[in-house]
Amino acid sequence: MKMLAVSLLVCVMMALTTAVDLPETDPEKSDKVRISTVCPSGWTGFSGRCFLYVQTPLSWADAEKNCLSRGGNLASVHNIDEYHIIQSMILRITHTYPVAWLGGSDAEQQGTWLWSDGSPFSFSYWAPGMPDHYGSAYCLMMNYGDYKRFDDDACYHRYPSVCARNE
Repeated sequence: MKMLAVSLLVCVMMALTTAVDLPETDPEKSDKVRISTVCPSGWTGFSGRCFLYVQTPLSWADAEKNCLSRGGNLASVHNIDEYHIIQSMILRITHTYPVAWLGGSDAEQQGTWLWSDGSPFSFSYWAPGMPDHYGSAYCLMMNYGDYKRFDDDACYHRYPSVCARNE
């Protein structure tokens, strides 16, 4: 029994030593998607950020407060890869593509979209004909319509949401 325990300990030490000795790759120069393992439990990591799908339907403002309490904001999306990672995360949990709040809003000035985390709103993925600001729609949700893209909706509606934070 002692020999088995010693063998197991040696294997674990070898695995840890090998993991430490692996060369670091520069994510800027890599053509592979970087998935992280340093995010808190339940969060999905991608390119230095952690994402969390919150299934509880909340208004946009309450969803943002919830994300703040978890150390982040409602998610900003900066490219199509991030959008698809978030969709994949939601699909693993729900087995579908429900609409969900993201951190975009143009409530301050209609037509000027801002992310709640302060990052530039340089990527958009609007569904055809959106945003339309129908019925005081100032908050951004994802997975809208047949194309599963961005839409604007009234901020008081209650939807699941996606939080994001830095690793």
